Amino acid sequence: MLEELKKRVYEANMLLPKYQLVTFTWGNVSEYDPETGLFAIKPSGVEYDKLRPEDMVLVNLAGEKVEGRYNPSSDTATHAVLYQRFAEKGILGVVHTHSPFATSWAQAGLSIPCYGTTHADYFYGDIPCVRNLTPEEIEEAYEKNTGIVIADEFELLGKDPVAVPGALFKNHGVFTWGKDAHEAVHNAVVVEECAKMAAWTKLINPSVQEAPQAMQDKHYFRKHGAGAYYGQKEE
Repeated sequence: MLEELKKRVYEANMLLPKYQLVTFTWGNVSEYDPETGLFAIKPSGVEYDKLRPEDMVLVNLAGEKVEGRYNPSSDTATHAVLYQRFAEKGILGVVHTHSPFATSWAQAGLSIPCYGTTHADYFYGDIPCVRNLTPEEIEEAYEKNTGIVIADEFELLGKDPVAVPGALFKNHGVFTWGKDAHEAVHNAVVVEECAKMAAWTKLINPSVQEAPQAMQDKHYFRKHGAGAYYGQKEE
């Protein structure tokens, strides 16, 4: 079933160690297929150098395994909620990592401010750090509630998940998303690089201010939206 989907998700998962976003098995990638209502995701706890495309696990939006010899990632329920809430906006790929710089901001409970154009090219505004779970939410359904909190916080903050394709989860790590698994990985790399540059910027100048809004707007909208002109136009 969905062999091409599994292959894409396998290849996207293999990019995580390539870009040094994971240590050991600390991360996972999935991609959702709207036609079948299923998504493929990395199996839980399997080392990257032992993975094969056929090892990717197919899951439905209830988080139930449909096909696969392994158990799906322990974060499967989080991915399922993000697809339930964001797929109608065209978000069909999700990544979770504990990449060191971005996770450091998450552990500090701080959003990543937009200090420059690298950040503004990809994220419209700060990369938010959403609240931690309550003890009751942890006990009730930890992974599912992680997804619910991310989606609910985006609504409360008035953030568009397309314009802000990722979030930090306080005391936990990083979640990013995109139109497919590969774009979600791309955004995970961007978050880590922005987190690194923001940390160094704050270290060099503790009183630094965010980039001017006019500059943020220019860089974001020259790459996104109807008036975008960055890159090449398809024939």
